[in-house]
Amino acid sequence: MGYEIAVCVKQVPDTENLTGEAMKEDGTVNRAALPAIVNPEDLNALEMALALKDEHGGRVTVVSMGPPKAADALRECLFRGADRAVLLTDVRFAASDTLATSYALSCAIRKLGEPDLVLCGRQAIDGDTAQIGPQLAEKLGLPQFTYVEEVRDVGPDGIVVKRGLEGGYEVVRGPLPALLTVTSSANDPRPPSAKRLMRCKKARAACELGEDGRDAAVAGLRERGLLIEHWGVDEIEADEEACGGSGSPTRVKNIDSVRLHSEEHKVVEPTTEGLTGLVEELMNEHIFD
Repeated sequence: MGYEIAVCVKQVPDTENLTGEAMKEDGTVNRAALPAIVNPEDLNALEMALALKDEHGGRVTVVSMGPPKAADALRECLFRGADRAVLLTDVRFAASDTLATSYALSCAIRKLGEPDLVLCGRQAIDGDTAQIGPQLAEKLGLPQFTYVEEVRDVGPDGIVVKRGLEGGYEVVRGPLPALLTVTSSANDPRPPSAKRLMRCKKARAACELGEDGRDAAVAGLRERGLLIEHWGVDEIEADEEACGGSGSPTRVKNIDSVRLHSEEHKVVEPTTEGLTGLVEELMNEHIFD
């Protein structure tokens, strides 16, 4: 028995390389100022989906909402083993907060035909809200399992997962279909396959193609299984007022740039005398006894 699994992925700015230009004046992320990567925990969710497919069969579809550049993240997922990719891009999705994003994703997943499992990373490194998964489960009417570290069992009777908790874990059983949010401790994502990279590097979405000969190019990509499907507001039959800025109640009031400066420091030489002196100083100041 195979499972239809949808994995929501996001292309995010690499927050390990922050600069002063990382934020715009309106409080949104200046994505052009930072290199783009696939959100790390989304790769853990993808790996969990691929492992389930390897064991039980089925199909893994990755869905991402973002500008046309987000097709790069979907190609990365295809390189790793995803079977199908869907890009949600439309100017009417711009300025979406988590509420509008989860609404658009829920419409897209319904269009996929209600998969057996929906997997998301626990949270994205650019917003750190961890809201998309739970909001998506609510909109789809699915039971949700958050902080998932392991799928212990899955079958006709439902799914059993291990959830990570502070200081421990719990094992939970529930019905299918269901939504899981996956943590970074769940697995080690597999690297891209060289064979799939060579095959899927030419995968494209319609929005990445030029106007001239676009229909023929799309038909050719579809025939070769290399089409990244491109859906907008109309294709997913979404309410335009619930998308983008009009569907986003979140507003950034102000931004503070916090800079930490060291007022004084002391260099300890990596010698016996230097370390002995450091220990004596710490003991004298009762930092430890």
